[in-house]
This record gives sequence, C-alpha cells and structure tokens, in this order.
Amino acid sequence: MASNNLGPEQVVLVTAGASGIGRKIAEKFLGYGCKVHICDVDKNAIADFLEENPQATASLADVANVWQVEQMFKDVISNHQHLDVLVNNAGIAGPTALVEDIEPDEWAKTINVDLNGQFHCTKYAVPLLKANGAGSIINISSNAAFFGFPMRSPYTASKWALIGLTKTWAMELGGHNIRVNALCPGSVSGERIDGVIEREAGKRGVSFEEVKNDYAAQSSMGLFVSPDDIANLAVFLSSDLGASISGQVMGIDGHTENLSCKF
Repeated sequence: MASNNLGPEQVVLVTAGASGIGRKIAEKFLGYGCKVHICDVDKNAIADFLEENPQATASLADVANVWQVEQMFKDVISNHQHLDVLVNNAGIAGPTALVEDIEPDEWAKTINVDLNGQFHCTKYAVPLLKANGAGSIINISSNAAFFGFPMRSPYTASKWALIGLTKTWAMELGGHNIRVNALCPGSVSGERIDGVIEREAGKRGVSFEEVKNDYAAQSSMGLFVSPDDIANLAVFLSSDLGASISGQVMGIDGHTENLSCKF
C-alpha cells in the first residue's frame, strides 16, 4: 500500500473543530498520528473535545474576528512551531428566507463567518506553509456552489465565492508546493441540517419529514452525506496520495441534480 505520509511530524489546523464535521476531520487526522490544533467559538465544546482527545491543542476563536485569528496562529506556533495543513471548516447556515426578508445583519454575519473567516485563516496560514516548503489547504464549501439555492442567499454567495478563491489560491501557491482544494458536501446528517430543515418546514408550512425527503431527493443517490465521508477526503487530499491534486472542486453529495426548493 502506498504511504500517505501522515504522522506525528504533520501539524493540522481545523477551524470549528470541536464538534460536527470539524470534529470528525480533526479526529481523523489524530487517528493518523498527526498533531492537531482546533479552534472553536464554543468553550464547552472545546473542553469536551480536549477531554476525549487530550493529545490535541485548541484556541477559543471566532474566525470572523481577524484579531482572534491572529492570536490563534500564535497559539499554533507556540504549541507546534510549524503548520502543514489548514482545514477551513468554520461556517454557519445563515438565514432561511426570501431575499427581501433577509435582514442585512444576518447577511453580514453569514458572509463574515463563511467567507471572511476563511480568508483570515488562509492569510495567516500561507506564510507558515511557505516557510514549510509545502502544504495543503482544504476549503469546506458546499454543493450550493454548483447551483442557485432559493431562500439561502448569503450562504450560497459565500460558498460560490470560496470556489473562486480556491482556484485563485491554487494558482498563487502552486509554485510553493501548496495545494488548495474545495470540498462541496451535500446535506450532511446532523444537528445543523436538521435546524435548516426545521426552519424551511416552518416557512413552507409542511412537516419536517416532507422537507427532509425533498433534500434527499436532490441527490441521485438519495442520501445524506456522513461526516466521515468529508473527513476521509480531507485526509486523502492532504496526504501524498493527493500530491498532484490542486485547484479542484469536489462534490461529496451522491451527485446533486438540483437544489430547488418549494416555497
């Protein structure tokens, strides 16, 4: 079997890594023996993560706040001295509403976390990766970046923008042996998508199960993605097994046919 090069010499930073998809990604890298640093806005979730994964390190940080991001990178250097992999996972669902009903502060909050936050983290990660002579950046986008997504304007805007940034950063950084790729999950099973479904069901005046079935029907395979699926691809792309893959936008969604919704 080919070596994937992951191990105790590799340092991985996962944003929003204390729960959900981020936690699964962080624990997958830990399983390969990597040194992992996470950040999160939930101190209780961080405490729970560190209790279960005492070999990891963490920062309490909101990626939308550039000063907190700067401090987080100081923590990474203090604990690990270098960085090999950045997983830009932090994101929020944002409002579920028609464009005329979206409050400007809800728009701004979604863009600040889902787009500005990934820029902040990449800005501070790149000098470390360049100093390292190589690296991998994984941007967690969404299959919402493949289509329009009614009632999800700010979320969709941020996820489409990440595709452009992924392509641009891959071009800027390829000469430094730094690979940049975007993962675009479909509906991922868990509390976050359940909340989105509940809000949409309320807007439409239908049951939770009806909306959930509509979401599953968006995929050719009729499925919700497992967080493990995302973690496995992030690990693959960050290892030597993905050494020639950069600037790519990869769906993890059972093949999305459409993201239309009924309203």
